[in-house]
Amino acid sequence: MRPRLLRRRSIYPNPSYIVIRYKLPVKAVVDISLSSYRALAEFRHQIRLFLHFSEEAARQIGIEPQQHQLLLAIKGIPVGTQPTIRRIAERLQLRHHSVVELVDRLTEHGAIVRETNPEDGREVRLRLTRAGERLLLKLSIAHHDELGKAGPALRDALDAVLQLSRKKS
Repeated sequence: MRPRLLRRRSIYPNPSYIVIRYKLPVKAVVDISLSSYRALAEFRHQIRLFLHFSEEAARQIGIEPQQHQLLLAIKGIPVGTQPTIRRIAERLQLRHHSVVELVDRLTEHGAIVRETNPEDGREVRLRLTRAGERLLLKLSIAHHDELGKAGPALRDALDAVLQLSRKKS
């Protein structure tokens, strides 16, 4: 006689459910038009062109693209928010240890420093050095120039996607 296998009961009411944040909202749309696919593809293409420019610009001045993003996140942090590793990780959508590694590299590069919060010694804040400010300024000027050229195509692609999504709503 073979032993009977016990079925584990799922803790989720719907067995196909994984995690709320990964469950995308789905409207009752039977199909997406070819023009919608083309508009989305063009928008993704325009984003990718800008991101490629950004990545290459960072590499040309001797830093990695994510290091540039970290410099920008520190400098552009919202008012009232401290540039801690945890907050920068949230802004960049990276894991804490990945941001620590980026911070270590930029610290070695002389672009940022860690400073202990005088009110709470457990908290470490990040600050750009003069060298970091110069790197970020050079990259930001290049990005503003590129957006001046590529911005209209990016805007038009986004407008096309939004117009098609409004028609379906």
